[in-house]
Amino acid sequence: MGNIRNILITGSNGFVGSRLVPYLLHAGYRVKALDLHLYGHGTLAPHVDLEEIHGDIRDTVLLKNTLQGCDAVIHLACISNDAGFELNPELGKSINLDAFAPLVDIAKDVGIQRFIYASSSSVYGVKSEARVTEELNLEPLTDYSLYKARCEDVLLAKRARGFETVILRPATISGYSPRFRMDVVVNTLTCQALQARRIRVLGGEQLRANLHMADMIECYRLALSLPSERVDGQVLNVGAENYKIIDLAHRIRSQIGVDVKIDVEPSNDPRSYSLCSLAIARRWAFVPKHTLKQAIDELQAAYKAGAIVDPINNPSYYNIRALKGKGLA
Repeated sequence: MGNIRNILITGSNGFVGSRLVPYLLHAGYRVKALDLHLYGHGTLAPHVDLEEIHGDIRDTVLLKNTLQGCDAVIHLACISNDAGFELNPELGKSINLDAFAPLVDIAKDVGIQRFIYASSSSVYGVKSEARVTEELNLEPLTDYSLYKARCEDVLLAKRARGFETVILRPATISGYSPRFRMDVVVNTLTCQALQARRIRVLGGEQLRANLHMADMIECYRLALSLPSERVDGQVLNVGAENYKIIDLAHRIRSQIGVDVKIDVEPSNDPRSYSLCSLAIARRWAFVPKHTLKQAIDELQAAYKAGAIVDPINNPSYYNIRALKGKGLA
C-alpha cells in the first residue's frame, strides 16, 4: 500500500464505485465516498474506515474540505455514457468537463499525491486498426467521449513533481453491482435473455471491448498501490476480450438457454474498435482474470437470487430513466 492510504472516490455510489469502495476498504484503505446520489442511496454498507459524503463535485468549498487529509483521488463521477449525456448536455458538460479542472487544481493545492482518472475507451471512436493502442489518435464521436479526452489533456498538463497522474481507459464493464446498470452491453443482453428469453441486437457487427467488474476494481487497487515510477504519467487501456455484439448474443444464449431468441435490428451506432491492453500488462503486470462466461454466470446468479429485479423495466437500472425521474431531462 505504500504511503497512500486515505482515498477520495468521487462517484462512489455508482456502478463501479459501489463495488470499488468495499473492495478498497477490505484491502485496508480509508475511503471518503463522495456522490451526488442521482441514482439513489444505500449502495454502501457502513464501515469504520468509510466516510460517506452526499455532495456535488461542482461545489469547490466542499471539495476543499473533503480533500483535506487524503493521499489520492479516484475520479469516477460523471454523467455516464453517450445516451445519458445527450439527455441533458448542459448538466453533462458541467459535471464531466467544467468541474474537472477545479477538482484537479484543488487536489494539487491540498497536497494530493496521486490522481487517478477514469477516462473511457470510447475516446478512440471508430478504428480500423486490428489493435487499438494508446499511441493511436483520439477521434471521439460524441460530447461524452470528447470531454473524456479533454479531461485527459487537463490532467496531464497539471502533472508535476509530487502530483502524480494516472489515466485509465476502460473497456465496457460487465457484471453485477449494487448500483446495477442495464445500459452496458453484456448486462443488457444477458438480462434480456434471462427475463424475456429474447435478445435484441442493434447492428451486431460492431466490435466491443469488454472487462469484468472484478478486474476493473483490481486495476484501481494497483493504480493506488504501485510505486510512482510505474504509474506516474501513465495513460493505459484496460480491457480483456473483444467481441462483435452478435457474438456476445450467441455466447449469452449458449449459457442461458437454447430457447432464447436473437432479434437483429439496424443500428446507427458506428462505434467499433478492438482494444489492445498489452501496455498495462507490460507495465503493471495486470492481466484480467475473469472471463465473459464468468460475467454471464454472475449476472444469472444475481438474477435468480433476486438481487436484480425486473431488469428490463426497472428505471433505476437505466441512467436515462433515473435522470428523468430526478427531473434532470
